[in-house]
Amino acid sequence: MKLLNRSALSVKPTQAFVDWVNSLEPTVGEDDLTLEDIAGENTVYLIPEMDTPEALLAYVEERYSDILDTELRAWEEDERQWPESLNWALFEEFLTLEHSYLAVDLDDEAELETSEVDDELLMETDEDR
Repeated sequence: MKLLNRSALSVKPTQAFVDWVNSLEPTVGEDDLTLEDIAGENTVYLIPEMDTPEALLAYVEERYSDILDTELRAWEEDERQWPESLNWALFEEFLTLEHSYLAVDLDDEAELETSEVDDELLMETDEDR
């Protein structure tokens, strides 16, 4: 195991986010996604170590726009389909956060690799891999 010099932020969609996703391609009843359907679609962001709730809030307030952009883009690339105001209120309405103080890599064999975020990678599904 490797202890990473990072904290982690798990970003989870809310019902309002699911409603927005469903509005992209209106369907009738049964075909709509539910919050339960996308419960496993959380994104984990590695962030600098945060020792206090105040430090975490300050960091998230600085980066919320990047996080919101990534989460919206994962479901819809066409920014014209996005909500009109991408502000802090929308961030709080669409996403919930869970902070972890430690990030541990359980893979003893693979080296950690970094790469730039690729929009195509965000759009991949398990079936594509």
